[in-house]
Amino acid sequence: MYKYIFKCILSSCFLFFSLNSFSQKTSQKRLKANTEIINNQKNKDENKTDSISYKTGYGLRLGIDISKPALAIFDKSYSGLELVGDYRISKNWYIATEIGYEEEITFEDFTKSTSKGNFIRLGANYNAYKNWLDMNNEIYVGFRYGFASFDQTLNNYKTNVGTNYFASNTIKTPVTETGLTAHWTEIQLGIKVETFKNLFLSAGFSYKIMMSVDDQKNFKTLYAPGFNRVFESNTGFGFNYTISYLIPFVNK
Repeated sequence: MYKYIFKCILSSCFLFFSLNSFSQKTSQKRLKANTEIINNQKNKDENKTDSISYKTGYGLRLGIDISKPALAIFDKSYSGLELVGDYRISKNWYIATEIGYEEEITFEDFTKSTSKGNFIRLGANYNAYKNWLDMNNEIYVGFRYGFASFDQTLNNYKTNVGTNYFASNTIKTPVTETGLTAHWTEIQLGIKVETFKNLFLSAGFSYKIMMSVDDQKNFKTLYAPGFNRVFESNTGFGFNYTISYLIPFVNK
């Protein structure tokens, strides 16, 4: 009788430890299997994430500087038109150009003159902004060489006699000289924002250094198209606000 009870207890203990051991092994196998499934799924997700690449358009972007027509509305002594364009050649570099026409009447104490002509600026922009995902915005630094061909007319001038004893005399016969040229360099800073798909708004500031400019006979050039006002320091500033559209040729 005692032997039977002892065998039952011993068998029960053996069965309990066997089941417990089997349960632990099964749990470990299931845990290992679940861990492998989770890791495999995680690797798939990571590979899927890594395989997603965001591409941006490489192509020709054309636009217009809308600040010049706006200025002409408020300043009747000025009129101008400037077209802009750039072409993306790498991730951060763009070939850029601006071409246009300007006419400006300059009033001084004793003179009134008009400069009008065409200009072109050629150079490149470097985009220093790191875009997220599929964004296509820019914070750029640009370098330009500028050239202008223009005419200048001295509309009228008043002699500066330096005394009230003799009355000053106003000469109203216009004197025009054609084929004048100007050469300069400039540094540009600006931003471009893609507001809609392939549609960009941009604002920029430029610092200009005049290299050479032709003067009218006996009269200094006061305004060069594309450069703006010519000061004695041969430096100048400019500002533009453009709207442009990208014609994508390829996505990279």
